[in-house]
Amino acid sequence: TADSWFRDFSGLLRTGDVLVLNNTKVMPSRLIGLSRGRETELLLLNRVEGDCWECLAKPGKRAREGDIISFADELRAVVIAIKPDGNRVARMEYTGRFDAILEKAGKPPLPPYITKTLEDKSRYQTAYARHEGSAAAPTAGFHFTKEYLEEIRAGGTDIAEITLHVGLGTFRPVKTENILEHHMHSEYYNIEPPQADIINRAKERRGRVIAVGTTTCRTLEAAARNGRIVPGSGNTDIFIYPGYEFKIIDALLTNFHLPKSTLIMLVSALAGRESTLAAYERAVQSRYRFFSFGDAMFIS
Repeated sequence: TADSWFRDFSGLLRTGDVLVLNNTKVMPSRLIGLSRGRETELLLLNRVEGDCWECLAKPGKRAREGDIISFADELRAVVIAIKPDGNRVARMEYTGRFDAILEKAGKPPLPPYITKTLEDKSRYQTAYARHEGSAAAPTAGFHFTKEYLEEIRAGGTDIAEITLHVGLGTFRPVKTENILEHHMHSEYYNIEPPQADIINRAKERRGRVIAVGTTTCRTLEAAARNGRIVPGSGNTDIFIYPGYEFKIIDALLTNFHLPKSTLIMLVSALAGRESTLAAYERAVQSRYRFFSFGDAMFIS
């Protein structure tokens, strides 16, 4: 175990390695409007079909089935169903292009511990965000700039990109006594053939596959078949916890996570429980920052 600055990360990479990034882009999916004369808030999670979305309703401001919520002159939502887990299904009604209206009316879905408004919405995006669809950012990627990625590439490390649209289910705590009873929500992923080729070539030459973030890790492991990445798209609810045998990734760059989360279980599966606890204890003693805009750990 060693402490260092993130600018030294490139020195830990080897020629022949491949760094894999999740290029998802966060939607401005937090919508605050009025229904029945009171403020109501919805967080868009994923498109169900057409203009119908699964949404998270803020406690204390929950919308009832049949409610109409007005967010702007050109945007309103009609709650058409309530799911067993409490999430709402809402039909969005709008005039014009939905993505343009959402960009104007929506806010970044910041975690509750971030209390200051981000004047620059791009601060809650990675430097390489491309494909919009996430309800939360893959925050391990916040450490990179475009210039630093070019420096890494020039040093002989390949870079590949995959897409996994992050849902809030990833961050929900495990509340069951038996972790096998914990339900992981499904998330959409896509791996283009050229990107799969970059990763597979690294495996063939015995380079390391280094995942940036737990979302990248889960996508690669979900798409693994016989030690190779199979390109394509679909939905995954893969749950990685201690005892799991990794099929693709060799190393992981990740931030520090909440206790009792599926994320810390994934880290423990790769690093081992005792090593993970020791790293977290060291991070606390060193006063490292945790969570979205915090420090990172590299497990290799």
